[in-house]
Amino acid sequence: MALKRVNGIFATIQGEGHNAGRAAVFVRLAGCNLRCPFCDTDFAAYREMSDADIVSAVCAFGPRFVVLTGGEPALQADAELVGLLHGAGCEVAMETNGTRTPPEGIDWLTVSPKQPFVGGLGRLAVARCNELKCIFDGIAPVSDFGVEADYYYLQPCDVGGGPQSEPNRRVTEACIDYVLRHPQWRLSLQTHKLAGFK
Repeated sequence: MALKRVNGIFATIQGEGHNAGRAAVFVRLAGCNLRCPFCDTDFAAYREMSDADIVSAVCAFGPRFVVLTGGEPALQADAELVGLLHGAGCEVAMETNGTRTPPEGIDWLTVSPKQPFVGGLGRLAVARCNELKCIFDGIAPVSDFGVEADYYYLQPCDVGGGPQSEPNRRVTEACIDYVLRHPQWRLSLQTHKLAGFK
């Protein structure tokens, strides 16, 4: 059983997408196969943990909705870890860029494609998910990338300066306008940034 590189494990409120507002334990796995210009993850800071150590750390918190995130969690998360989390009574979600096939057993899969921001618009390795959450910057074309989803979300890109900065306000207003004109999409706001929690 290979050790996994973990940036952090912490309890918070899910701030984005369909499960916004739910108490959750985030397992942030280090490393990514993309380099997005707006990424807020420090990939250099991590510790190696076994699956059992990860599950133990998760179970130290009250919430049992577990979100595997990154970086790109599909680079490390596997069916063994998912199975151990299920065995501990956890519901397991994953937030992925969709370029790698996720492990079996994920209860809620969120795909957030980043291709427009790294120079590509190609198809993804994931064809079906629960939630497709696309970053909206007002420049890159909006696309579903050929992914079938239960829910389609557009999330305004954080372009810097805080949630109330003029650039972020303009992007959010443009995103709202797009959703009003294309009602198959829903608006996803980063409520954790608006409310000031991790």
